[in-house]
Amino acid sequence: MIHTDVLIVGSGPAGSAAALMLSTYGIANIVVTKYRWLADTPRAHFTNQRTMEILRDLGIEKEAIALATPQELLGDTVFCTSLAGEELGRIRTWGTHPLRRADHALASPSSCCDLPQHLLEPILLGNAASRGSHVRFDTEYLSLVQDADGVTATVQDRLSGMRYEIRAKYLIGADGGRSQVADDIGLPMEGRMGIAGSMNIVFDADLTRYVAHRPSLLYWVLQPGSDIGGIGMGLIRMVRPWHQWMIVWGFDIDQPPPVIDDAAATAIVRRLVGDADLPVTIRSTSLWSVNDMYATRNTCGRVFCMGDAVHRHPPSNGLGSNTSIQDAYNLSWKLAAVLKGLANPRLLDTYDAERSPIAKQIVTRANQSIREFEPIFDALGLLDTTDVDKMQASMAARRTDTQAAAAQREKLRHAIAFKSHEFDTHGVEMNQRYRSAAVVSDGTDEPAWERDRELYYHPTTWPGARLPHAWLTRDGYRVSTLDVAGKSRFVVLTGIGGEPWIAAVQRVRDRLGVPIEGVLIGPGRQFEDPYAEWARAREIDETGCILVRPDAHVAWRSAGAANAGERLMDAMLKVLCRAAG
Repeated sequence: MIHTDVLIVGSGPAGSAAALMLSTYGIANIVVTKYRWLADTPRAHFTNQRTMEILRDLGIEKEAIALATPQELLGDTVFCTSLAGEELGRIRTWGTHPLRRADHALASPSSCCDLPQHLLEPILLGNAASRGSHVRFDTEYLSLVQDADGVTATVQDRLSGMRYEIRAKYLIGADGGRSQVADDIGLPMEGRMGIAGSMNIVFDADLTRYVAHRPSLLYWVLQPGSDIGGIGMGLIRMVRPWHQWMIVWGFDIDQPPPVIDDAAATAIVRRLVGDADLPVTIRSTSLWSVNDMYATRNTCGRVFCMGDAVHRHPPSNGLGSNTSIQDAYNLSWKLAAVLKGLANPRLLDTYDAERSPIAKQIVTRANQSIREFEPIFDALGLLDTTDVDKMQASMAARRTDTQAAAAQREKLRHAIAFKSHEFDTHGVEMNQRYRSAAVVSDGTDEPAWERDRELYYHPTTWPGARLPHAWLTRDGYRVSTLDVAGKSRFVVLTGIGGEPWIAAVQRVRDRLGVPIEGVLIGPGRQFEDPYAEWARAREIDETGCILVRPDAHVAWRSAGAANAGERLMDAMLKVLCRAAG
């Protein structure tokens, strides 16, 4: 029997991220995956600001940026009849509209980008292995048994056929949308699997002349009467500009699955591009199903599930791998604190309390985004008939000089603009506010959402929210508040007059043994606030304090410095679930 602190089943974004974080925090872990290597196709790809902040905290942001397509090349999302054909409209997306670019710049020191899964996973798992994770490929998880002290998993080496056991104190199920771990521990699920069918075609083709002047991540093609029938909508997705691509094309899941050979795939590519002679190299084809399911609970005893195991949804909004990595970020510091004897095991219950609501939120949002294509179809007259000629005539009618065509054009403009709720949901990505025993209320009400909570990020230091980004300086060099936080430790932020909090930090460190640092912000102090961004963001007096967790979420705050030692100790005991009651 092999022993470890944490066994991770699955090496996708969730499992690889969990391994990297645990190894960074000094926790022994083993990763098992039944596959011989990592992702071989660019399935997940868009990487949002919150995820890039996490990679920044882990010291691998620069590696990711080096392989990613930058934000400025992602944004002219196009609706067209083919890449070479008529353009129906565009929308600026992923924070590239000038107003939204400002929102992004104010929200984070990091930029979103496009980093396909087959490039991201080696960064995550490679760094995990270099920091101490043990990785076992071709090793299939079979079953588990829990007891009061740990989990015993049976696994099988797929090359030799040998079965053996791995004994861990805790187990993470990050084994994807058909998670055996989630089934074995009986996680309750809501929704249903397999609501629609899709195929992916990954191919190489130089499409520079069709797209370089309108750079984007996504090109949506409407072709009524195409082989698939019906409305005939397909997606051409950039993988690497402007020569590697993926087509997403639907099929009727109630019919036998289509068989797509290279010739058929090439025909689909050429039809959607609108170039019958386009040189094409097919890399791969695959079929997958659209799901609408989430776990209402993500833990059972010493087993925790994350990623697609607990939120199963279409790729709309680009939430999949991002949420998976953020699941790992939430759980890993808690496991580390418990395994090091710094926190009560009850702290691990807060993973479910904090992340299960996020699973429901993103599954709901992603599936709603699919339904929000209907106003575009309606504006083009594609829902009123199944006659292909009538569909095409209705699409063409918008070009005429009539009142009806003017109304149609206006309707289409509104319908396309509303797709910001899929392609520019900054709030969905950044507005996560936790409620659990690991968050201590300061007695204030939750701030109101001043703008659409899905579209816009609302910074606040209200306990449970992510620490707002503000540029500070140290020795004249800019440093984000998010750089001051994180790094597997708690941080207390205070200002001039808040020196009692710094002394309180030392007492907490001495008594509880918890890694915690006190930071003074102000003129002549450790960090300065020359732009006054922190003064505007902190929402408390500078003599108060903000206690930040290792995952950069606010654990507690105080408006002033009265009784600093006693109150910080009390807050830390509660956050670590070491307080009585």
